[in-house]
Amino acid sequence: MDIRPISQGFAVAPQIQPADFAALAKQGFVAVLCNRPDGEEDGQPNAGEMREAAHANGIAFHHIPVSGGQFPEAAVAAFRAVRRGTDGPMLAYCRTGTRSITLDTLADPDDIPPAERLKRASDAGYDLTDLSDRLT
Repeated sequence: MDIRPISQGFAVAPQIQPADFAALAKQGFVAVLCNRPDGEEDGQPNAGEMREAAHANGIAFHHIPVSGGQFPEAAVAAFRAVRRGTDGPMLAYCRTGTRSITLDTLADPDDIPPAERLKRASDAGYDLTDLSDRLT
């Protein structure tokens, strides 16, 4: 797994697999958030499989799918609510991690300035400078 820490208690990753949940539980993650729509790619585990594996390992599972580079306010608000409502370390994933870090940057669940959000993304290997105009 390619887990990229963003802040204390939050990380993003490219696609994970059902078998990864045991390791995630051992690492202390209490919640996983999937930002991929089901059926986006052949061989991708669907949200139901991932939820079942998460629950079998004592991890909460959330599914907020976004696609096509679109980040509707409803998805951003849902992401913010899940992040703020989770008590403990959380991992968000998508195909490459970019959608997940983009949602976190737009949602600003930690109430930090835009420059710091962009730096966190950059430090994790994601260039989100194109979002600068959307950040407040």
